[in-house]
Amino acid sequence: MRPLLVLGCGYTGTTVARRALAQGRSVVGTVRSAERAEQVHAALRDDAALDADVIGRLFQLVTSPTLDASVAQHISPETDVVIAFPPDGSTDARVAPALSGARSITYVSSTGVYGGRTGKIDDITPLPSPPSERSQRILDGEAHYRGVGATVLRCPGIYGPLRGLHMRILRGEHRIPGDGSRTLSRIHVEDLASFALAAADKRGETYVIGDRQPAPHGDVVVFVCETYGVPLPPSIPWEEVHESLRADRAVDSQRAIRELGVTLRFPSFREGMSPLATGLSGR
Repeated sequence: MRPLLVLGCGYTGTTVARRALAQGRSVVGTVRSAERAEQVHAALRDDAALDADVIGRLFQLVTSPTLDASVAQHISPETDVVIAFPPDGSTDARVAPALSGARSITYVSSTGVYGGRTGKIDDITPLPSPPSERSQRILDGEAHYRGVGATVLRCPGIYGPLRGLHMRILRGEHRIPGDGSRTLSRIHVEDLASFALAAADKRGETYVIGDRQPAPHGDVVVFVCETYGVPLPPSIPWEEVHESLRADRAVDSQRAIRELGVTLRFPSFREGMSPLATGLSGR
């Protein structure tokens, strides 16, 4: 079992670490604060697939407010690396060179690089020129890791238990962007973890990933409201919603699914946001 280094044990990184531990792999993860470290340990302790012995033997968590080249001490020619923290304009440049001795590197990126492009998005979709400031920051992060052989996964909105559009609706916090007609793509965190671990067998590739059923924003909202018996949220003008909710594009991940051999556990929002998946009570 190859060791795994997860840089950034946030929502996605912790899921990747948990999946690897369940496979019997040794995992080193990083977090930026002691508070986050306790949250990660609590999440792993609560996982029925793991016991305290597995976590104690196989898992090491490093608390580092500022990642730097010291991550090299956790790298060997057998180590797989997953980077799951967002670009901040400085950390990637410091960390990427230290990973050059790893067996594989996977960088979790974002379809935010496509800016305002609409319609179908796949692996050959051209990037906007010039890119927005946000897109450029993401592209710069990708470039640092590509320089040491990383495979890049560009993913849309990430959701799963206790996080995502369905949770905002259930908490009464969500507002429908415009008329809800713009198409929304997403990826369940468990399926993203599958892609991230499978990408260790590729080097230097770029994949666009997502589930199999992009859908109009309003359709997803109606499904959640009908499933959980809550009222439809009100609408607000497009210009008042977060940039990530203004997109109107459908991610086509067929190449990634085929080449990485991933079977999606949650091929659409209907499976991923169902009571069976969330553990919440529905109608």
